[in-house]
Amino acid sequence: MDLQTSVDEAKIAVHYFFNNKFIDAKELLLPWADSSMYHSLGNSVFAFLEAMLTFEQQHIEAASEALKQCITVCNRYRKRNTISESLGKMVKKTNYDLYSPGKFYNITYTKEIHAELCYAEALLLKSMLTFVEDETLVSFIKAGLKIRSCFNSYKECMNILNQRNWGDESHKVHFESGVRMGIGAFNLMISLLPARVIKLLEFIGFSGSKEVGLRELETGYRLQHSVRQILCVMTLLGYHLMVVYVLSHTDGDLEICDEILRSQLQLYPEGVWFLFFKGRLEFMKANIDDAINWYIKSWKSQNIWPQYHHICFWELMWTNSVKQEWREASMYADRLLQESRWSRTIYSYQKAAMLCMLGDDLSLDEETEIQNLMRDAPQWKQRIAGKSLPMEKFVVKKTERFFAQKKMLVLPAVELMYLWNLFKVLGRKRELIQNVFKTIEKALAKLDAQKKHQEFDADNHALVLLLKGASLRQMQSPLQAEECLNTVLLLEKKIKEDLYLIPYTLVELALLFWDQGNTAKASQLLEDAKKNYTGYSLESRLHFKIHSLQTELSEERKLSSDGIVTESTSLRRNFTELGVVISYHMPAISVPPFTLFCQFYYFPLFVWCELLNKCHYVCLHEREEVMSLDMKLEIISKTGASEGALAVGCIWI
Repeated sequence: MDLQTSVDEAKIAVHYFFNNKFIDAKELLLPWADSSMYHSLGNSVFAFLEAMLTFEQQHIEAASEALKQCITVCNRYRKRNTISESLGKMVKKTNYDLYSPGKFYNITYTKEIHAELCYAEALLLKSMLTFVEDETLVSFIKAGLKIRSCFNSYKECMNILNQRNWGDESHKVHFESGVRMGIGAFNLMISLLPARVIKLLEFIGFSGSKEVGLRELETGYRLQHSVRQILCVMTLLGYHLMVVYVLSHTDGDLEICDEILRSQLQLYPEGVWFLFFKGRLEFMKANIDDAINWYIKSWKSQNIWPQYHHICFWELMWTNSVKQEWREASMYADRLLQESRWSRTIYSYQKAAMLCMLGDDLSLDEETEIQNLMRDAPQWKQRIAGKSLPMEKFVVKKTERFFAQKKMLVLPAVELMYLWNLFKVLGRKRELIQNVFKTIEKALAKLDAQKKHQEFDADNHALVLLLKGASLRQMQSPLQAEECLNTVLLLEKKIKEDLYLIPYTLVELALLFWDQGNTAKASQLLEDAKKNYTGYSLESRLHFKIHSLQTELSEERKLSSDGIVTESTSLRRNFTELGVVISYHMPAISVPPFTLFCQFYYFPLFVWCELLNKCHYVCLHEREEVMSLDMKLEIISKTGASEGALAVGCIWI
């Protein structure tokens, strides 16, 4: 099959797929998957999606085989350099007009450059799949090497795009959209990492800029007739509506999301993904009822892949939670528990947490169910890529606490809402935040009425006061918020288990001072939380949030020194139309069970941190104490050419 036909059929398959005609898309691609690079890549992508959505071993193995086949097909068409050509690239610039023999712009050359791009895409998916296939250190190293090779292939493709004198624009547009997507996604992923990790990655050839990443993706999105334009669309939507709210404290660009969704819903009016993203857009705007309607429409738009339903169930659980419709929320948590394989530990606890919020309205059967859910949750704890999920570890501690406190937890669902960054959504609608505030006040009054000197009294009071302070910040009551948060800090020495509350409170205080324009105090508090606390639950999550805040503070100082006031500063210092300031929080860094797109960004992010963790274990195994990632990175930077070189070298040789 010639290249043009291959690309044309790939475009048809994409159209089928995003119109929920999944079987038609697969049947179009499968017969040519062993000979056509675009058919093979498309077949591999669909297999990868199914594996990530189902998390079942048979689908993971099928995706792995499909990707191996795709890499083999791509290698068949990729340009092979001789030894002299490889050595020549070291001393002189490559002439991309001479990339293959014969006439300029010939079909052999065109196939070679498209093969290089398809190879990079398949290699990235294969490396991500490696983390769930095998959890050994060797597999981590192999995956790291694949990602580095993938990144180098994308850089080579960018050189071809920029330096080649293109003669046939019809093939260039398809190639360009893929390069923009790959380079953009890599830049976004790397830019979200803490500064010390970025420095190490830059040392071994990686680079990351959020601005570059978004610019490349938006350029790819504007290439309307390209086969990979839809991938740029999905990456932009995934980043602005999902990843931003998972890995940073800022808001996504909701305007461009609105623009994208208007056009895509015209093309794919029943497409499950775009209906879902429309719901997510409304959710982030705090239009909760509209969000629920879009999520339900997405859920009911197809039944071929029921795994898509789970994404909607996750969101419907939280949209009902922010409305404090606890029974409705628990119903969706139960659907996830019964049907999804992502994290039964988290689903079980979430259902129990929703039911706990019913308080005196609980039936006897519901009380028994809560106890069973809390008892069963720890047994489903899993390891992904050799690592226990931070949120699952947090959940297990909470289930133990439930029984230690005579089968009682304080505001467990509201605590989860805070940790999953939903206070930012609550803060956009005064009615929502006020209703949650009333719930918090009732819990605090109940605690105050209890006998003092109970074992976890300080932990429970600190939690409720943190939630109250965070609510007051969203309600534009800074003095009262500061009083609550300072009271939490006074309880530090009395807290027995919930050690995470203190550093999280420091960051909440930093945000409070930042809202008021006191960036010096905010910076001091962030540094305090980062340097003086370690070994607490969900520590990595908070470190990423701190990194995001410190990066923005640094950018603000730079702009302020030039006399420029940023839009984000003015947003924080002024009321929205409802009189509520936009807040900045960061939710969990654990594998989000609700969306493939978080998973797409999470895995490469997880690689860097986990590879460093594994290599520290190899190099520093004699150190028994638990060290934070930040401490480990500091050790690597100070160990010089022996242990530090080994740590980096065993990944990148």
